[in-house]
Amino acid sequence: MGAAAVRDGSSDTASGSLGLREEYGGADHPADSMPGAHRAPAALDSALATLHGIQEGLMTVGEDWRITFANEEAQGLLGDGCAPLVGSVLWEGPAGRLPGLEGQCRRVAAEGQPVGFLSHSPVDQRLHEVRLVPASRGGGLAVHFFDVADSPMDTFGSTAADTGKTGAVERPVRMSEVTAALAKAVTAADVVRVVEERVLPALGADGLLVQALDHDQLRLIGCVGYPQSFIEVVGTRLSPLAASPAVADVLRTGAPRFIESQAEYLRLYPNAKFLADASPKNAWVFAPLIASGRPIGSCVISFTRPRSFNDEERNLILALSGLLAQSLERARLYDMEHARAQELQRGLLPRALPRLPAVRAAARYLPASKSEKVGGDWYDVIPLSAERVAMVIGDVMGHGITEAATMGRLRTAVRTLADLELAPDELLYHLNELTSDLGEDCYVTCLYAVFDPAARTCSLSLAGHPSPVIVHPDGTVRCPELAADPPLGAAVPPFTIHELHLPEESILVFYTDGLVESATRDIEQGLVQLQQTLAHAVARATYFPTGRAGDGHDAAERRLGSLCDLVVSAMLPDTEQTSDDTALLIAHTRSTAPEDIASWSLPEHPCAAGQAREYVRKQLAVWDLNDCVMATELIVSELVGNVIRHGRGPIRLRLLRSASLVCEVYDGSLTTPRIRRATHTDEGGRGLQLVAALSRRWGARYLHDGKCIWTEQDLPVHVSAT
Repeated sequence: MGAAAVRDGSSDTASGSLGLREEYGGADHPADSMPGAHRAPAALDSALATLHGIQEGLMTVGEDWRITFANEEAQGLLGDGCAPLVGSVLWEGPAGRLPGLEGQCRRVAAEGQPVGFLSHSPVDQRLHEVRLVPASRGGGLAVHFFDVADSPMDTFGSTAADTGKTGAVERPVRMSEVTAALAKAVTAADVVRVVEERVLPALGADGLLVQALDHDQLRLIGCVGYPQSFIEVVGTRLSPLAASPAVADVLRTGAPRFIESQAEYLRLYPNAKFLADASPKNAWVFAPLIASGRPIGSCVISFTRPRSFNDEERNLILALSGLLAQSLERARLYDMEHARAQELQRGLLPRALPRLPAVRAAARYLPASKSEKVGGDWYDVIPLSAERVAMVIGDVMGHGITEAATMGRLRTAVRTLADLELAPDELLYHLNELTSDLGEDCYVTCLYAVFDPAARTCSLSLAGHPSPVIVHPDGTVRCPELAADPPLGAAVPPFTIHELHLPEESILVFYTDGLVESATRDIEQGLVQLQQTLAHAVARATYFPTGRAGDGHDAAERRLGSLCDLVVSAMLPDTEQTSDDTALLIAHTRSTAPEDIASWSLPEHPCAAGQAREYVRKQLAVWDLNDCVMATELIVSELVGNVIRHGRGPIRLRLLRSASLVCEVYDGSLTTPRIRRATHTDEGGRGLQLVAALSRRWGARYLHDGKCIWTEQDLPVHVSAT
């Protein structure tokens, strides 16, 4: 007897009979004589009599695997007509001669899905399709036998009655199905899944191990039907090839090995007793996987019960191992390329977004499809001076390795230009020049925004990119109508700069068009859906700080991360069908409190430095930052003195207290301060060196009416800790 091709199926009749028995809670007539049996009602008797008379074999099995009903056809197919089937354990009676029945039944019980396979009747050797259907409630299953010889020819390609050579018919059907499925497999996991779904049921097997060979080391690729404890053994003690003698044998000889019992395994490999003890299996097929003339791994098919293998099964497994090896080698090459692409994407996107006083952010990136894990969408959050924060999101048109590389170049350029403290329109001007140099067919949409927590403003420029969505603390969601300039690579500067006035706290949602636009909706419909999703989300949960204990940085990031996930799941419920890359950046902005800002105007006179020192002493005393007084006095003296000597008014001094102490000196000159090397005999030229030594960092940013020289100092430990 040999099991043949497997295909999922269901039996309305079988499941209906089982449901009927469950509804009435009765037993069939042969079981009425068993202890504890209950007489079925008259309606059930009539239904069971009908089932007894149908021409297809039908049995029902309880949760304890005992047969609770068997019609006359099933009794004739499996029994000798004398010993009743009802009351016996399914695979301990005549049905136990059906290969793989026990394993298939346990699989159906575990997965709750119907399964079908072909096998021969132990009585007359006729080919039947065996369908196992789980009960809709209460446990148990139905077993349905369908005579293949009565089926139309296009169902199985040919029938046993037509050819008289059952084995020859079954094998091409199974091989063609497996070959077609393996041809569609992309990843190594897909290959393992094909073997699990199409090969194991056909052989009546219930265990699978697929391992790859890498420099005398075995790496587990897929595992089916084994407990976690055994998987841990395979992943550790069986990692060296020498620790798995059976696999080493088949890889050395190039021929599969069939082991029909644990006793045979221990006789062949007495030193591997630990493996036999850990394994719940009692029969194995060790098949080498050979591709391009070299071994690439092994496939182990196992069985819970001891069993023998006929010549047809051995030849079939030999052929399948060749197909599996070729598919696995192709899949491994894909997986390697796929892993490199993912590593490239991870390297190009921020590994983690910075934690900043004015902005907390979370982001998500989704590739265009399951097979393409890289693309040209990107996002970034960049700290600037005076606790200002730049937020950027962009989309290189197209998706793939080339677009990802272009994205990496542009992201690096944006960070470099942001360090120059350029305004959004100026930054896009330089980025447009770079994009044009990358080629005539390179186009990029981009949004660059700068949030100023002191002024509560967000300045931004858009190059062909959608406007952000703003969520207010009261739950209001709005999308400002901002005119976007053409995409980078096609734009003609100047770019328009927009200024948004934000409340004390707000949530800014930046996204690429892949989030709101698809084949089933236009961008306007998607934008409406996005706003509705955000409004519904903020109405049901709090995404703004509550002020309660423990509501710190981690809690804020978790809230924003959950909001990102909610938006993605609502806007892209089927991510595998996404036709474009998608980037999503959600930022929670916080303005600087008025009491943390101090500003003074200074005269264009040498006395300005003295006044600046006095202002600093008084304000730092108010802020309890007396430890910073001396260094800050020296800094403002040098910066104000430079303005008096080399610049022009108006002069303004500003102090900001945040995660650091920020000192800013504004003047009306556009001259660039530079540190120069002073010789031992020079009487000056060391002022900026002193400023750099006393500051954590310093720099200059240019305004439409002058410039600002700024410094940042670390706060004392007792202040920063609070």
